Amino acid sequence: MKRFFFFFIGLSTIISCTQQNDQSISLDKMEWIDLTYAFDSSTLYWPNNAKGFEHTTDAHGKTPLGFFYSSYSICTPEHGGTHLDAPIHFAENKMTVDELPISSLAGNAVLIDVSENALKNRDYLISIADIENWEKKNGRLSEETIVIFKTGYGQFYPDRSKYFGSPKTGAEAIPELHFPGIAPETTKWLLEKRNIKALGLDTPSIDYGQSKDFKTHQILLGANKAGFENVAHLDKLTTNKFYIVALPMKIGKGSGAPLRIVAGIPSQTK
Repeated sequence: MKRFFFFFIGLSTIISCTQQNDQSISLDKMEWIDLTYAFDSSTLYWPNNAKGFEHTTDAHGKTPLGFFYSSYSICTPEHGGTHLDAPIHFAENKMTVDELPISSLAGNAVLIDVSENALKNRDYLISIADIENWEKKNGRLSEETIVIFKTGYGQFYPDRSKYFGSPKTGAEAIPELHFPGIAPETTKWLLEKRNIKALGLDTPSIDYGQSKDFKTHQILLGANKAGFENVAHLDKLTTNKFYIVALPMKIGKGSGAPLRIVAGIPSQTK
């Protein structure tokens, strides 16, 4: 309990330091937007995952002593629904889920909307120009920023056919995947020129559907940075600058994990 108390005290301090004139922002005056899909029978996983989300009942109902009690068991692949990719997912000897420091999962964030182009082209690759155009209107990205891309494909979740570009599952579906992703050169540029903290977007993968080598994964995770996939409800954000807290299930030696990600919007920016 003390750990969480001091975490949120630190969060409040960080937020207040990012405001102009050092005006303190109280957490109770922030609007919190949940950017997470619920895990249930509709949760989407990579087509070749043998199993999806399983939720079974261990107990539900009145006990012999007369009080209500319920308990359930869950089973899920690491990568599916709103989830985090840990560096070890595509980078040998890099950090696992449980090794990621909280400081790498929370911080100032921006939303870059590329939906106009992405919705016209299922194989759209988010470019350096997309970011430079955003910076012309909003200013240069600060170091240690969490960058979230809005492709518009969140509107299709959980319709597998529209979201993945194919209704199929299994290995035969992989060649037929069509959805936008982040170009490898863009990922490299964001790391080297802007020193970003993490990347996320509203599609099944930070690499586009037709990727064969998952180069964006290799580059981002190879830099010991986390990736957030299937980020939800980006249309609910009322500003393109906010604060993110992205806490995954702390799976020991995990390559990924279900993620609860939320965006905090100070009342002054709403």
